[in-house]
Amino acid sequence: MLVSELKPDDEIIGSLQGDTRVFLVGCNGCASACETGGAEHLPAVRRMLEQAGKAVTDSTVVDFLCDKSLVRSRLRPFTSQIMDSDSVLVVTCGVGVQCVADSVLKRVRPACNTINQGGSRGTWPGAERCAECGDCLLDSTGGICPITNCSKNMVNGPCGGTTPQGNCEVDRERDCGWHLIYERLKDLDELDKITEIVPAKKYGNYLPSYDVMTSRHWAVDVPVAEGEQDE
Repeated sequence: MLVSELKPDDEIIGSLQGDTRVFLVGCNGCASACETGGAEHLPAVRRMLEQAGKAVTDSTVVDFLCDKSLVRSRLRPFTSQIMDSDSVLVVTCGVGVQCVADSVLKRVRPACNTINQGGSRGTWPGAERCAECGDCLLDSTGGICPITNCSKNMVNGPCGGTTPQGNCEVDRERDCGWHLIYERLKDLDELDKITEIVPAKKYGNYLPSYDVMTSRHWAVDVPVAEGEQDE
């Protein structure tokens, strides 16, 4: 399970600057358990967007946004609404955002941050991975994570070792993550984003917080102080 929490409203609206028509996607898997992107939670996100002057063209909830084949099949009936939108706002973890971004040629914005729980997750067949960095920047990189797709976890462009063919200098059999980001941003006509400077990552976010460790999402039996039980 990946734990997600909604970004602040002003950050979500800021990522949608210039976008007036938005398609909304939620997840009935982990995001529903985290009370962020399930079917019962999307109406609040929709109201927030409409209060900010955004037109929500339509919305849907996919059972598991980490399953790319399921994402593509469930989004297909909404093709016209998605293509009529300026962007797609995805309310789930970083894996789900990446799966949606790889399924539609449309600007995809993350509405959530994925919170680190420590340890490691189970594996799944898709190529998309999330480092649970606590401050999702997929909006700036075309829906391709630079942390999990770059061998050096670089967030502001490629290193000097990328080959002319666009391969990684650490693993020549692997595509350079920033080459993939460049090509995706070019297809989306958002190459200006590659010049934006992303603040350095706070690596303390890669450690689980006390709030997470004492919540019902935490799998380890951690003593909870009186009055701090998760309701």
